[in-house]
Amino acid sequence: MSWTVMGSTGAVAARERAMRTLYDDHARDLYHYVLRLLGGDRHRAEDVVQETLLRCWRTQSMEDNQPLRPWLFRVARNLVIDEYRLRMARPQEVDGTAWLDELLAKSDDVDRLLSSMILQQGFKALSSKHRQVLYETYYTGRSTREVALVLGIPPGTVKSRLYHAVRALRMALGIVETPDEEVSAKHQPQWHTPAA
Repeated sequence: MSWTVMGSTGAVAARERAMRTLYDDHARDLYHYVLRLLGGDRHRAEDVVQETLLRCWRTQSMEDNQPLRPWLFRVARNLVIDEYRLRMARPQEVDGTAWLDELLAKSDDVDRLLSSMILQQGFKALSSKHRQVLYETYYTGRSTREVALVLGIPPGTVKSRLYHAVRALRMALGIVETPDEEVSAKHQPQWHTPAA
């Protein structure tokens, strides 16, 4: 479409200059405002700003020297809200791999069987003293004091063996501790401690 179809060349040039001024004066602030509303999504923010300025160009008189800023920000905000409502109302978009994600997210008997086999192998790598403490504490649910009575050792020894048993089991299962976990483990155990 040619600009001359819309009117005289002088009118088009004035309207074009007004649009350029509008863009220069408001696009940057409008973009940052919309970017905050959209949580940092730059592409969507650019689309909303473009649509807002286009609506202004179509519907507002830019020659009147009236303040357009409040109108622009209100329209941009309404566009963001409308887009959000539209996304919430329509069904979730599905790509070709959604079924695989759902399948992998579901826990089934095979997962439990594999987990128990891995855990069983990890237990075999522990010393008998460590296995006893883990069994009495986690499987039977006894407190530190009760485990100490059953095994005939002091409660401090139960806590020490339990700490080292959990670390040894993590190593046997291939769970690598990050430096942050190692530091926090020295100050606060990462495993469940039954009531003393």
